[in-house]
Amino acid sequence: MDDDEDFAAYVAAGLAGLPGVQAVALGGSRITGGARPDSDWDFSLYYRASQQPFDPETLRRLGWPGDVFPLGHWGGGVFNSGAWLRVNGRQVDVHYRDLDDVEHRLAEARQGRFGIELLMFHLAGIPTYLVVGELAENRVLSGTLPRPEYPAALRESASRRWSAMAQQTLAYARKAHAPRGHLAETAGSIAVAGAQAAHGVLAAQGEWPSNEKRLLDRANLRDLDAIVTNLDPAPNQLIAAITAAADLFTFTAAAES
Repeated sequence: MDDDEDFAAYVAAGLAGLPGVQAVALGGSRITGGARPDSDWDFSLYYRASQQPFDPETLRRLGWPGDVFPLGHWGGGVFNSGAWLRVNGRQVDVHYRDLDDVEHRLAEARQGRFGIELLMFHLAGIPTYLVVGELAENRVLSGTLPRPEYPAALRESASRRWSAMAQQTLAYARKAHAPRGHLAETAGSIAVAGAQAAHGVLAAQGEWPSNEKRLLDRANLRDLDAIVTNLDPAPNQLIAAITAAADLFTFTAAAES
């Protein structure tokens, strides 16, 4: 099976036929246009736990090789859990999405409210409106799902909150790490603050985040690479690097406002 459309339809049909599944959507780089030939295929399956809870064991019975995880295995929260599978020679990631929870996150986002959850491989964590962004951007292959606009209240609250977090992260590094010549901690703080600032820039622009792979690029913060590359353990140099990062964030935010 070489045709991408046929492959997507084949996987979607398999997922849609599972008990309790109400909709299936394709997301990730296959939708954003950044996919390489070896890129994963990211599918989300939607169920409503209050009506018919989804049982991952039914996914395992499809016979696709790989790892099928229980509900909540990835820490619970908005990211819930999923499966890493191999289907007809292609890597397929499946995300479990409870519509009851997703609709709650959508209602909160429309009021400008959101949380930030820790997730492995994400420097800044993930905002709970990530699953709302999936509704807005993913391609529905089976069933029906809402297609929300980016709420005005969220643009204001998320841009302000993420920006403040970036500033606080750098302020702590300036006070606690740079004067002690802590090169690693300063570098880490700049990277984390960069991810936080990038989330703020995207929010101000009304753009949904997906993951952090292209976050700095999308926020025009790739110049952070030069700041981190040129770090010097001398305290005054570390302080100068933190100042340069803070100036970059301020300039980018001003340019996007």
